[in-house]
Amino acid sequence: MPYSLFELRKAFGDLPVLDGFSLDLPERKVTAILGPSGCGKTTLLHILSGLIPPDSGERRGLGEARFSYVFQEPRLVPSLTALENVELVLRSSFGVPERRERALRFLEGVGLSEARDQRPRQLSGGMRQRVSLARAFAYPADILLLDEPFQSVDLRTRTGLMDAFLELQTADPRTVVFVTHEVKEALYLGDIVTVLSDKPARILDRKELLLPRERRRYGSADLSDVEAALYRLILG
Repeated sequence: MPYSLFELRKAFGDLPVLDGFSLDLPERKVTAILGPSGCGKTTLLHILSGLIPPDSGERRGLGEARFSYVFQEPRLVPSLTALENVELVLRSSFGVPERRERALRFLEGVGLSEARDQRPRQLSGGMRQRVSLARAFAYPADILLLDEPFQSVDLRTRTGLMDAFLELQTADPRTVVFVTHEVKEALYLGDIVTVLSDKPARILDRKELLLPRERRRYGSADLSDVEAALYRLILG
């Protein structure tokens, strides 16, 4: 079933955030939403998932969709182990043996099978965010929403997290909406990059990226023209 947003409008008081905003979400692809801080990207995710209603417009095909989130902070339960944090979101969908097997499989997918019995305080920031990635993929969601989840770590850790995400996405493809203000992140992770203006957010451009990801890593010269074009759009 295709997913889309049509002619959304949303304002907070006298401040318009979205004004006639429409977006198609290709299934099992990563749609990167690239825009300046404060332009309404998080509001867009909240409307997409149904957490807040638009003032007007339509959420098409999304009524029965299941969502999972990866936030800027891992949002783990401190008293639970890494394994228990992943299992927590599976309790309504799987019995004990199935959810244990599924949680272990996705922790292994992010390279944390040996840390499964450690609690968040025993894990580094990057490891905690890996747990949150495993948790998001373990839940049988139709759509994954990533709200700038790689912003609070150093470049080496960030690249490792993005690679972990891509490995999970390759093994178990989902429809993904990933919001960021970092051009290089959008180019590396996105199958489609949608560039937003400042408030009220409107789409300035939409680019489909066909170059293999191994040729899109940080420092790659293969996307220099596209990268320059995106910077020109953002900077005006």
